[in-house]
Amino acid sequence: MEKIGVLFLTFFKIGAFTFGGGYAMIALLKNEFVVRKRWMKEDMFFDMVAIAESTPGPVAINSATYIGYHVAGFRGALASTVAVCIPSFAIIFLISLYFEKFLKLTYVSYALEGIQACVIYLIGSAGVQMVRTVCGSLRDKTVAAIVFSSMIVFSLLSFHVSAVLYIVICGLAGVVAYLYKKMRDGRDRR
Repeated sequence: MEKIGVLFLTFFKIGAFTFGGGYAMIALLKNEFVVRKRWMKEDMFFDMVAIAESTPGPVAINSATYIGYHVAGFRGALASTVAVCIPSFAIIFLISLYFEKFLKLTYVSYALEGIQACVIYLIGSAGVQMVRTVCGSLRDKTVAAIVFSSMIVFSLLSFHVSAVLYIVICGLAGVVAYLYKKMRDGRDRR
């Protein structure tokens, strides 16, 4: 029961103080569950990020559910998912009651502009950490460079491609790379 309480409080805190959604949350999750608590290894954490991104639903909720289940089973998943949702729900509910008055406040608009800069930093920080961890070999660095370059080119050319298509293509590329490596390893053993 102790881990469930810790999961709830941790995800409540992260949900309350993370602006920008799941991507901004990734760096905080890694610090909390890989570095501080050591409940997950880094490679497992990045697998969780890939799963959370490629399954339907918000990354923050998928991540909370996955980590909660990994740490404490069904009850951990339930506690983590509810905890990460409560702050956002409460804040949006309160804002909706006074939405027009809220947006007219000068300090609120300044605060939102400041938060935007912070969100960019958090997302960028999580991306850099993932690239450093995942891109160990020359092949990994080459694939990352190709993906990053493609994203830049598509963005500059305003060429819209569905995120689902990117996920499917990258998943197929991963399967092909795995099969190629397995086939190459089989030839080396002969």
